[in-house]
Amino acid sequence: MKISKSLLLRAVYATVGVLILGFGATILREGNVGMDPYTSANIAIGGLFGLSLGVYQLGLNLVFLAVIFIFGRKYIGFGTVVNMVFTGFFIDMFTALFDKFGIHAETLPMKIVFLVVGTLIFTFAVSLYTGANLGAAPYDACAPTIVDHTGWPYRIVRIIQDVTFTLIGFFFKGPIGVGTFINAFLTGPLITFWNEKVTGPLIAKSLAAIDKK
Repeated sequence: MKISKSLLLRAVYATVGVLILGFGATILREGNVGMDPYTSANIAIGGLFGLSLGVYQLGLNLVFLAVIFIFGRKYIGFGTVVNMVFTGFFIDMFTALFDKFGIHAETLPMKIVFLVVGTLIFTFAVSLYTGANLGAAPYDACAPTIVDHTGWPYRIVRIIQDVTFTLIGFFFKGPIGVGTFINAFLTGPLITFWNEKVTGPLIAKSLAAIDKK
């Protein structure tokens, strides 16, 4: 089967987006300011079983993927697989590098810098990989799948989902902090900004350039 150049380029954007997402998440982790609800809960629970984030999160993602495959197959694509398989391992990899070079936030000003930079990079990465339009991460596909089958408001379903994982992370001593709250509820405008000003135009122009060749 022949793969089009535009599809290949979108696959590259999705993969690079997930790589950058892992880097942004690691900055938040090493800043000790809190990570997104899903990653926070997975670090906490994985630690209880002596598993790395990558291994535990992949296992849980496979469970989510099985459910989404049955009830929300339209949300699955190449981007789903890349996010599902690699995000946790990328965070493990970058965490090891940060630890090796002693990159940590130890003072309040440093924590603020890590929070701002980490959030900017994380939201840019989300915009890039979702902008490739090759499927959502299994966790992200849960809420729209539930909405499709119940008619409940997406915002309410997503809030319940994020709050649930935040509580899991909190009770099992995961990396919960102000970054978790920001990630769960306040990143929408930033992602929209990246979509409209950076990643959207970038992807559109590069795809148009390929189509002309």
